[in-house]
Amino acid sequence: MDIAHRDHLLAAFHGVVAVAVLLLCLLAEVLVFALRLRTALYLVPVSAMLLLCFFGRRPADIGLVDFSCLKPPRRLRLPLAKVIENFKLCGCFNRDTVEFMTKAIQAGGMGNETYLPPAMHCIPPAAAHADAIQEAHALFFPTLDDLFAKTGVAPSAVGALIVNCSGFCPAPSLTAVIANHYGMRSDLKTFNLSGMGCSAGVVAVDVASSLLRLHLHSMSCAVVVSAEIFAGRFYVGNEHAKLLLNCYFRTGCSAALVTNKQGMAAGVPIKYRLVSSTRTNQIANDRSYRSGYWDDDEEGIAGFTVGQGVGRMFSEMLRAHLAALGLSILPWREKLRYMAALLLLSLRIRRHKLVGSAAPTPDFRVAADHFCLPSNNRPIISRLGQGLGLGEREVEAALMTFHRFGNQSAASLWYQLAYLEAKGRVREGDTVWQLGVGSGLKANSLVWQRVAGAGGRDGRGALGPWVDCIHRYPIKES
Repeated sequence: MDIAHRDHLLAAFHGVVAVAVLLLCLLAEVLVFALRLRTALYLVPVSAMLLLCFFGRRPADIGLVDFSCLKPPRRLRLPLAKVIENFKLCGCFNRDTVEFMTKAIQAGGMGNETYLPPAMHCIPPAAAHADAIQEAHALFFPTLDDLFAKTGVAPSAVGALIVNCSGFCPAPSLTAVIANHYGMRSDLKTFNLSGMGCSAGVVAVDVASSLLRLHLHSMSCAVVVSAEIFAGRFYVGNEHAKLLLNCYFRTGCSAALVTNKQGMAAGVPIKYRLVSSTRTNQIANDRSYRSGYWDDDEEGIAGFTVGQGVGRMFSEMLRAHLAALGLSILPWREKLRYMAALLLLSLRIRRHKLVGSAAPTPDFRVAADHFCLPSNNRPIISRLGQGLGLGEREVEAALMTFHRFGNQSAASLWYQLAYLEAKGRVREGDTVWQLGVGSGLKANSLVWQRVAGAGGRDGRGALGPWVDCIHRYPIKES
């Protein structure tokens, strides 16, 4: 039976059962009243209706069946020396700009095996719409082919498709490109997320989980695709605030299959259970809103500007986000310890009039075993890890992913999870925290728990994009 027809039949069946139970409860209530039975019997049908409402409205558990990360072909590799040489040959950068980008790249901690799309190998970089569409095809289709092959789920079984790509929004949309290629079902719910930066992947999973809970009996799974299209987005001006994307961003794509476990085949177990989804933003704050934005420079050349004071705004936003996240995932003993530390700090400040004392931070290591962090560059990753109280092992996945693949925007979080799996560190019962930060500013977190039942998909296939290099990592900073 076709998956779409099965989902509709299951939804109709559950609807009929709910109506039948409701009618039986009403009939029982009428009989108790008509036959003048004992007053206590009135509670029986009422209790049955309350139980029906409780179990019918209880949020469904959301699970991650599996995910895939693209390993681009070797011919797309571009060593750092070649990247810098291309900057010099481009003809659009002055000497000061080339020196600025060279210093940024050398200090960033990126390796010589990162990938750039074909359009970026041209001098000057190609910027045609056709190049961007070709790049999208090269990213989406191999990644999704691998996901469907790994999970055994057919494209026709997908009830919702969410694609996040910040800078490229064609018509037809990117979800339409994918749905057309795979011949997906006619009632497929599609969403395109743009302009959200590195946090968009977490937002997309949150959207998918909301859809799966809303359509509990008519939709069993959703696919989330995260990628960035570079063709036409390369900045060819000389304003320093717009050059960081040229330096650190690299090509990559991830796809994740999320389910509410209703109607999924018994042979398709979930790999992770979604424990928590937390979203925080400071969009109403003008300084936060202007921390990162697309605009034109003085010569009319468009590029992404990293605003002044973004570090301070990032710290403020992250503190607010961690407070909200901590309420949902930290155990009570850590909450009490943190509250006591804050109380002691306030007392010391009042007694000794201390100024500039560092505020305590909760120990998130008691709530999460593994961490996937924003992969901006090595100094920022290290400072973020220190601010969260993490050690070298906790920030290793972010540092090594940036070294091997660069900053792949929202997809980087999935490459980090692939790194942890390739190292064999994620075991049954372990929790993984994915933290995404994007323009706006916004911070979004997902907390997953590894569950049993995915053993058949481990092994060499679980190495994913790290299959030919995981033995060389971690690489120690020289």
